[in-house]
Amino acid sequence: MSNKPTKRIKKADLGITLLLILGILVVANFFSYKLFFRLDLTENKIFSISDATKNTMRQLDDVVNIKAYFSATLPSQVLSLKQEVKDVLDEYQTYSNGKVKVEFIDPGDDADLAQELAIKGIPQLTFEVYEKDKMQLVNGYMGVAISYGDNIEVIPAVKRDTSDLEYQITTAIKKVTVDEMATIGYLSSQGTHSLTESLRAAEQSLKELYVVKELTLSEEEPSIAADIDTLLIVGAKEKFSDNQLRAINAFVVRGGALLILQDGVSIGQGLQASKNITGLEILLSQYGISLNQDLVADKRSGVASFTQGFLTFSSEYPFWPKITNAGFNPDASAVSGLENVILPWASSVKVDTAKISEDSFKYLAFTTNDGWQISDNFNISPNGSTVVQGEQKRYNLALAVNGSIANAYPEENAPENINGKIVVVGDSDFITDGFLRNNPDNLTLFQNLVDTLSFDEALISIRSKGVTSRPIKELTDGSRATIRYLNIFGLTLLVIAFGMLRYFMRRKSRFVDEI
Repeated sequence: MSNKPTKRIKKADLGITLLLILGILVVANFFSYKLFFRLDLTENKIFSISDATKNTMRQLDDVVNIKAYFSATLPSQVLSLKQEVKDVLDEYQTYSNGKVKVEFIDPGDDADLAQELAIKGIPQLTFEVYEKDKMQLVNGYMGVAISYGDNIEVIPAVKRDTSDLEYQITTAIKKVTVDEMATIGYLSSQGTHSLTESLRAAEQSLKELYVVKELTLSEEEPSIAADIDTLLIVGAKEKFSDNQLRAINAFVVRGGALLILQDGVSIGQGLQASKNITGLEILLSQYGISLNQDLVADKRSGVASFTQGFLTFSSEYPFWPKITNAGFNPDASAVSGLENVILPWASSVKVDTAKISEDSFKYLAFTTNDGWQISDNFNISPNGSTVVQGEQKRYNLALAVNGSIANAYPEENAPENINGKIVVVGDSDFITDGFLRNNPDNLTLFQNLVDTLSFDEALISIRSKGVTSRPIKELTDGSRATIRYLNIFGLTLLVIAFGMLRYFMRRKSRFVDEI
């Protein structure tokens, strides 16, 4: 009996099925034309705006105008950026309920517009383009201006890596819509790190969002200006007088926020280490915070480079504890989204729960359970640093206090307890320019800590979306071997299994047709 009619029926069914699928897609596309929907399957939703941005858009009181200046003559390698920016701005429009107006403008050869953009701070960029085996220079714009009334903020040039574009746009919207930005006071006396020399990246990040003022504490009548909202003390090495400590305490008493990045041990030339006693540890102890004069090491550590004679080598260095996602407090927004921070030559910190209640503080970062500490006879050379000394356990390296603390210097008629807002990290080197080159999450940690004390914690969730490092979890030898062999033979076995499955299915199909 011929099976040709059966085959014709099967082909007809296949054709009808394909037409139905095509029809369904056309109808779905028609009805979804005016609906806004995007599915982002990435873990941190890096291709979608965050809930923090959505809430910011819903709370706008008036219209925010966003003008994106993109030239039509941009080279092919950056043309996709315009579409990426458009996709992001479409979401801002959607969630703002009409309060965000977006316009894309091609400046072309308009000289007046070019002058206007130059005044705003959006420069004309020059690109190298290769055409017909020749290199040519092409000028164009890729900037964004965000305005609210008379206030304006600009993104001079959109970077090819748009992972932080949402943060830039939302920060700019917040800056143009708030009445007054917080003022950060940076203590430049007492031997702290210089903003303009070793903390240039940190200074730039602060100035993007805050008013930054350097200040010194005199010996005679030290005081902190009334307009300072948050005081930063980073890497002090000289002793504070009693009057200077009283001035800092008076600042905390009046409601000022305090961020202290302080080394319990100073590291000099040739890795010579000595206890760093400045008096800050005395002030903090009055509040119930211990900043210890020790060095903490950990089996999970960063890689450091050393020079011995004419030889330069790199190795894991336990005195550079590496804090991965498991080493951050998931309940603290300042650190919950971080993946990889290195705190070189860090000291441990601790809270006295007899002075500070448990609901008033959080430990932010800590070592693994394989950490250890040394408190004297500091041998931190790469040759002797791997020797475990003392008890191995988890050590806390950063903490935040937000609640009732003791008044360190209660004056007459002053309260004995005050509401303190203090963050302490037992290390200052992590934010210096030298360490930031290889550890960009260090800067994110610093920015998050300042935001926690000074502005809007919502920005933290946006900034921390982009993962800069995703370390592999610790694996047993057996697990590593299994993964290795699956990687070598797994794909081959999968192809063979698929081929055999297809072979038996085709044989079964022929058998049914013959029947």
